[in-house]
Amino acid sequence: MQGRVPIVRGVQPATTSTPDSTQLVHIGRQPLYDWSGHVVGYELLFRGAADEVEASRRSAYATSQVIVNAFTEFGLEQLVGGRKCFINLTRDFLVGDLPLPFDPDHAILEILETVEIDDAVLAGTARLVQQGYEIALDDFVFGLGHERLLGLASYVKLDLLIREPEELAEVVARCRRYPGIKLVAERVEIEEHILLAQRLGFDLLQGYAVGRPQVLTAVALSPSRLRRLELLGAVTAEDADIAKVSAIVQSDPALSYRVLRATNSAASGLPRKVASVRDAVVLLGSAKIRQWAALMLVSDVAESATEDQLSTTMARARLCQTVAERLGLQGDAAFTVGLLAGVAELISEPVAELVTRLPLTVEVADALVDGHGRLGQVLSIVRAYEVADEHALAATPVSSADLAKAYLAAVGWSMRTIEGALGR
Repeated sequence: MQGRVPIVRGVQPATTSTPDSTQLVHIGRQPLYDWSGHVVGYELLFRGAADEVEASRRSAYATSQVIVNAFTEFGLEQLVGGRKCFINLTRDFLVGDLPLPFDPDHAILEILETVEIDDAVLAGTARLVQQGYEIALDDFVFGLGHERLLGLASYVKLDLLIREPEELAEVVARCRRYPGIKLVAERVEIEEHILLAQRLGFDLLQGYAVGRPQVLTAVALSPSRLRRLELLGAVTAEDADIAKVSAIVQSDPALSYRVLRATNSAASGLPRKVASVRDAVVLLGSAKIRQWAALMLVSDVAESATEDQLSTTMARARLCQTVAERLGLQGDAAFTVGLLAGVAELISEPVAELVTRLPLTVEVADALVDGHGRLGQVLSIVRAYEVADEHALAATPVSSADLAKAYLAAVGWSMRTIEGALGR
């Protein structure tokens, strides 16, 4: 079966080394065909190396890498040629813990079979559908809880290799009770599978018998980690200064390139293309740039820090948030204080120097540098608890019992978050 495969310009062969300012990025692409032999879309897959035939990770980190690389390094138009793309999502994206920085028009959100479907995932998926995203259920099996999503799904992918034909026919019949669902036959490996899928009335085909995955490689600039942090801080400030945001982006060629590519992507939903970084910043807006910066930080920090370091940092931030809320303070600001205190340790940067590079409010900056103010008090309480300073804890307005409960909850939350991000 022949498909119309677009030419991907700017793709380079994999090399063993690149200059310090560049890196090789890879992405897998497997086509989905209709019965006329046309490619109707591509599933975009994480690949850690040019010679990988399967994904080495299926995690929030992997999803973040696929999104950042597809939209800002290759360019979505170059990858899929105006067709739909299927992007695997983990729980973090479905429940809103990590952002989706693209509009619904050119991406179908594929929910992995490993995602546990609880009320939070169900509600998050419903919100995404209301926003216009199409949902695909990957490796669908009745009885695992994913049937709760059938009323929201536009595509259901069924693995031909795990069922006998009679069982597969029954599953197809049950799925057909939901109007509007397109059935995708996965792992179509041989000619007999094509005939089986045709007999059972599948709408689309995916597998080695119709199209093997390609691994595409490009040379990409490496954004400065500190610039990513600075950008995230700038767009998170209460009164985001567009001129300052533009200056940060322009100061790093890699950030400039990524922001321009994200803006010019057809999936950005913008009415026109841009001619300058400042135009891109204005048109994307603080919310979209914040989402891109957050995704780049996920991919950066997850690669450069140990799991224990990440977990400790996230737990501290979460505990600061909880303590602040119990004291009637703004939880988001306290979370930022705890997070930046941990990030300074992760990148071996004195917190006072880190603060000078971020457009933080006076209250947040004072809390981080001098421990002053009510947010400084929150950070002091959390640090005292971390080192078991009983004398300091005795003078705090939060009881030891409440701190213990909050700490255990924060550790549990951070472990779940990090395990999801790292795919462990």
